Amino acid sequence: MQEVLFMIYAWLKAGHIIFVIFWMAGLFMLPRYFVYHQEAAPDSPENAVWTDRERKLLKIILNPSLIVVWVLGLVLAYTTGAFTQGWMHAKFLAVLGLSAYHGYLAGYHKKLARGERSLTGKQLRLFNEVPGIAAALIVVLVVIKPF
Repeated sequence: MQEVLFMIYAWLKAGHIIFVIFWMAGLFMLPRYFVYHQEAAPDSPENAVWTDRERKLLKIILNPSLIVVWVLGLVLAYTTGAFTQGWMHAKFLAVLGLSAYHGYLAGYHKKLARGERSLTGKQLRLFNEVPGIAAALIVVLVVIKPF
């Protein structure tokens, strides 16, 4: 089995990178959607439109991308034997944290859909920085392999 995976390694890696891009794009978009959503009146038609947009972004882009990123990432790590390397442990923790962030955003979407608005626009704008910082850290870990 590992021989077959090694033969298709380049395709696995390409798929992993493609779905990371999709996932990251969604992680940048969703908090921005939340900012606009919170600016809409709670009982307005615009509020319902933002709820639907957020739901579609999660259902069509974010959640499937998260799953594919994890599956392909774990297959790649297994194929290359990366589980024994320190940089991979750090990357794993960073991706786990980014996945938790994804889960938090999905939960906040549900709160907004119920009319709960516990974060400010400024806080949501700061949330936009999380995926960028995580991506920079992960890229450095993968490319530089500092440990």
